[in-house]
Amino acid sequence: MQDKTPLSPPPVLGHYDRPMWESIRARAMRLQQCKHCNTFRYPPGPTCGYCLSLDFEWQPISGKASIWSWIVFHRQYLEAYTTPYNVISIQLEEGPLMVSNLEGSEPKGSWIGQAVEICYVTLKDGTILPRFCLIQ
Repeated sequence: MQDKTPLSPPPVLGHYDRPMWESIRARAMRLQQCKHCNTFRYPPGPTCGYCLSLDFEWQPISGKASIWSWIVFHRQYLEAYTTPYNVISIQLEEGPLMVSNLEGSEPKGSWIGQAVEICYVTLKDGTILPRFCLIQ
């Protein structure tokens, strides 16, 4: 029997997130920014979570962030994630929180508050994902 486990969760290409995934494929991530209150938002959506405005623009992000939370998994759920692997919650310099993975070397001591920057990883199936690396 052939294993049907996906290499990675496929990106959802909907009306609101298609431009974000296109910018990730170009390795220059963009997020929606509200034209009324200037708040960046993630995940993409129809309205601003702060002022409910429907007006937004896609703007590049700096890619800089800090780790808010982290965990190391010791059970494999998807082929692309061999154990052990980490999952981090980061806050982008622009404000939104994201969940991703830390690439490269792990921090010494506490991970909380460590400065990271976006780095892009291409999986075996060709999917490009935004991940984060420590800023040295």
